[in-house]
Parts: sequence; C-alpha cells; structure tokens
Amino acid sequence: MYLETKAIHAGRKVDPSTGAITLPFHPSTTFERSADGSFPSGYEYIRDDNPTRHAFETAMAALEGGQAAVAFSSGMAAITAVFEGHASKGNRIVVPDDMYFGIRSLIDETDIGHRFDFVAVDMRDMDALRAAVGAAPTGLVWIETPSNPLIRIVDIRATCDLAHEAGALAVVDNTWATPVLQRPFELGADAVVHSATKYIGGHSDLMAGVVVLPEASPLERPLRMIQRHKGSVAAPFDCWLALRGLQTLPVRMRAHCEGAQKVAEALRKHSAVEAVLFPGLPGDPGHALAGRQMSGYGAMLSFIVGGGAEAAMTVAGRLKLVVRATSLGGTHSLIEHRASVEGPKSMAPSGLLRLSVGLEHPQDIIDDLQQALSVAG
Repeated sequence: MYLETKAIHAGRKVDPSTGAITLPFHPSTTFERSADGSFPSGYEYIRDDNPTRHAFETAMAALEGGQAAVAFSSGMAAITAVFEGHASKGNRIVVPDDMYFGIRSLIDETDIGHRFDFVAVDMRDMDALRAAVGAAPTGLVWIETPSNPLIRIVDIRATCDLAHEAGALAVVDNTWATPVLQRPFELGADAVVHSATKYIGGHSDLMAGVVVLPEASPLERPLRMIQRHKGSVAAPFDCWLALRGLQTLPVRMRAHCEGAQKVAEALRKHSAVEAVLFPGLPGDPGHALAGRQMSGYGAMLSFIVGGGAEAAMTVAGRLKLVVRATSLGGTHSLIEHRASVEGPKSMAPSGLLRLSVGLEHPQDIIDDLQQALSVAG
C-alpha cells in the first residue's frame, strides 16, 4: 500500500462488534483472565500492553517501514530509552554538536550525563565524524536531520555507514521530516525516533514518543523492558489521538511544506532579515543533500533578524497571527526565540527566530511576518 493508505488503515480495522470505522478507545487498565488463568485477548495490564497503544505502534512501524515500534510517554522518554537500551553496545554516544536542547539538558541535568560518555561533533563534517566515532569504542551514533534550530542537513547514509564500520548503532530522529519526507531505514538506520507530540499528532493536543525498529533489532527487548518496568508508556488516549493525526499526516505535510517554501522565499527578500535557514532555498548549504534524501524540505525554518536579540524579540512580540509558543508541527504557526529559551549553551544566534509553519494560508503568515518585521527594517 502507498503511504497515504497505510496512514489510514495500518493497525486499524473496522470494529467487528459495532461496525465503527474509527478505532475504539480502550482506557482499561486491566483485562479479564479466562477460567484457566490465561489471557485469551493477549492483554493483561496496561503497562505491559493496551489495544490502543498496540494499534499506534503497529501503524508507526508500517509507516516507517519497520518491523516493530515501542511507544513512550514523550519524545524525551523515547530518546532516553534509546540511550539506555543500547548500553550493551558500549557507553560512548556520538551526538551532533547542535543537538536538540532537550538532549543537552538531559545530559547536563540528569544521571544520563554521568552514565554515558557523550561526544559532540558537527556531523556535516565526515572527517570530524570519522575521527569522533573511531577515537574509542562507540555504541551509538545519534543523528538529527534537519537539526533544531539551525536546520542543518546531515547525510544519513554516509553517517550510518561510518557508524556501522565502527560497530555502532545509528539512530535517526525523524520528528521534523516524518516518514512522509524521509525514509531513514532505506538509508541504513538501525532505529527511528519520533516525538509524536509534533507532526504525528499534528494538532498540539497530545504528548507521546515512539521508537521504530527493523526486524531482529537488538534494541527491541531492552526498549520493551524499559517501557514496561520503568513505566514510561504512552497513554491510550494520547495513542488514540496520534492515530487520528496519522490519518491526515501525508496531506498535512504536503501543505506544511508548500507553505514553508513560500514563507522562506518571502523572508529571504526582506531587508530586516539577515539570513533564512531553510533547505528548500537553493543557496542553503543543505539544499542539494536534502533534495537527495528527502522528498520535501519540511516546514521548519529559522531566520535571523538584524539587530540581535532585542530586535528579534520585538518582532516576535508584534506578531498577531503567528503564535509565540514552544513546540512545532501543529496546525498553528508557532515562533520562538531559541537563544533565550535555551540559555548560555545555545548555539542559536542571538537574532534567530525559529518558525514552525502551520496550516494557515501562506499569504496570511507572510503578511503577519512582514508587518512585525517592519519595525526592524
């Protein structure tokens, strides 16, 4: 089946008892045993498995072209589980130097930073990456592309090849691209991670994370044990909402991408904007690579306002349609000054604003940005 069809049907069937075409929501925490003490339904307790969560995991595995998926309570829970679950491969993890700031905080502020040896490198530089991976036994290479918020594009196939040569696993965070735009398994990835809170859900009304795995993955059992015994499982209702979101994911991503392209082109022409970071622009450093490994350029972009932090904050504060809020991937366009959010360790330039282009008409988004930028121009 094509992706659009899988997005609607994978993991779901018409309910045999009612004929309902929408998957029932199963909030039950426990399930009945038969007379002999067995569980004929295959379900025992919500932390172990749940019909709604199982459906979501099945659907995500189908969309990414994997064999199994493990759903967690958030994207950060999924990321943490991957770090912990790979431990048998070694405690050295190579990460991008412009890693998602949530991971930087995880390293700095929890025991994860003490339990594992994290090495940061610019993954666009193959020589630097090769040196980092080969400097000592490495268990995991963590790949983010496009990156947050610098919108860098990393060569997934080349990075996976380097990881495998060193005996390491290669894991791709596919949150921003989604399976609609990017197919990490086809490029050599050993696992694919999503914050389903973002484009998978698509409506800014749920929190969940998911790790998708290929057949016979060494990560499946440890991830299942972490999910089950540490209890960071995705709630049934969040899984039900995510399944609802999946049905429109392909068409939403096409609309998001179309809008982002128009917004990026308009921003590039504005005198108050020093730079637009978006791979859909021909002059962007990642344009050619994104064109090879993605089927669209995504809907996330950053732009740098002349005048630094003060000017950027003024522009953000003048917006009337675009909402000044954290997160991304929903119907509403959202903007954020990342340097002030991330603090002193941020790699974001002081004048950078990160923009998640929503599903409003692109011209309305452009008009709002232009009126806000008029004070900086």
